[in-house]
Amino acid sequence: MNGAHRVVVTGFGVLSPVGLDAATYWEALKAGRSGIGVPTSVSPELLQKEVVAEIKDFDPLRHFSEREISALDRVSQFAVVAAREAVAQSGLTFDRGLSERTACIVGTGIGGAHTLDDSFKRLYRENAARVYPLSVPKLMPNAPASQVSMYVGIRGPSFGVVSACASATHAIGLAYQMVRAGMADAAVAGGSEACITLGTLKGWEALRVMANDACRPFSRDRKGLVIGEGAAMLVLETLEGAKARGAAILGEVVGFGMSADAEDLTNPDVGGMTRAITGCLKDAGLAPADLAYVNAHGTGTLANDQTETAALKASLGEWAAKIPISSTKSMVGHALGAAGALEFVAAMLAIRDGVVPPTMGYLGPDPACDLDYVPNAAREMKIDTAISNSFAFGGLNAVLAARRFI
Repeated sequence: MNGAHRVVVTGFGVLSPVGLDAATYWEALKAGRSGIGVPTSVSPELLQKEVVAEIKDFDPLRHFSEREISALDRVSQFAVVAAREAVAQSGLTFDRGLSERTACIVGTGIGGAHTLDDSFKRLYRENAARVYPLSVPKLMPNAPASQVSMYVGIRGPSFGVVSACASATHAIGLAYQMVRAGMADAAVAGGSEACITLGTLKGWEALRVMANDACRPFSRDRKGLVIGEGAAMLVLETLEGAKARGAAILGEVVGFGMSADAEDLTNPDVGGMTRAITGCLKDAGLAPADLAYVNAHGTGTLANDQTETAALKASLGEWAAKIPISSTKSMVGHALGAAGALEFVAAMLAIRDGVVPPTMGYLGPDPACDLDYVPNAAREMKIDTAISNSFAFGGLNAVLAARRFI
């Protein structure tokens, strides 16, 4: 793109089942520590699949007053806390007009699931005549974006993105395009999800894609995905802006690809995945051999993992067998609309530190999944460029590329 800005990242913020900030999250991933276990917020006796990846030690009163909490669903609490961490690390202050020139784009797959569940319980179980007055603004899918804009003080283009498991990747990709094109000087972007409620889990159980013990992406005897929750946010800005204020640059976003399968609501499609990966590489000006690492969508379901493997072979050719591919969902579960942001942060930290996080729970090869999935232990190696895949129900696909900043 002529006249395009280079886009760098200057801040990360994370809330996850293995750590309540970006540094703790990354240390846990490198160590292969899992956050998957029996839920505490939903009675296991009511569930057929009794494991989730839950954030067990999050205390909203450490971040908000009781009055503020009354207007914030858990999904928005996560988004605001992660955004505050990312902005604090970046050192950005939204004064002298930067507030109006900064975008805020936040993805979520479901929105305020806790508010929705509580409202239904009041109506149908407790026979209440009305629900809480702020139910609608708490549960709407754009609430995380709205709350981040208000708590951080962003007055530029701000909106939510809803594309199931690709929501956060779409959000970061759109922010990248806006900053690259000069439509915004900076952006706070990512995803948030807090969907571990009885109603949501029952819906996922009905789909018959959930595991009952662990998430084992690409492994033989894998049983399916594990629902998770969390948030991750990034601060993106132009290279010239970051340099002008002497900011520490954590990495560079260099490409974004999108596609739709236009085939089936739940079955993944090799063609759609392949087009998103090749579109990202083309946007970044990368050849397959330029890649050193793939953070896979890697849900642990039979269909996703073998389809993603086929798509990587179709898009990367022989290079697909020569690079490490791992799924961090094996440790933090599938956080749906936050997953892409959690995984892109992991990919960028893998580049920074030269460490590929492992795919945990791996029991051995599946004939349909025959690439290098970095089983059960992290791997140290030089990584200059990586991609992060997100492939959503509904056939909506998004891929981001990051590069070491030089």
